[in-house]
Amino acid sequence: MKMITRVLRIARRGRALLAADAGMTTAELLGNAALGIAALVAIWAVMQTLGLDVVTWIRGQLLV
Repeated sequence: MKMITRVLRIARRGRALLAADAGMTTAELLGNAALGIAALVAIWAVMQTLGLDVVTWIRGQLLV
């Protein structure tokens, strides 16, 4: 009888875990990837526009 009770308890826990939102959906992952790509494009655009001025500023900040 103890074994049946234990199995039922484990089954209930498993069902509860499956019902809970345990991870990210594909849409959320694609959205995060799109934001990352947008950030890279923005950084690239700034570097193209300002070019050497930005590199010089970064070097000055890093004392290189």
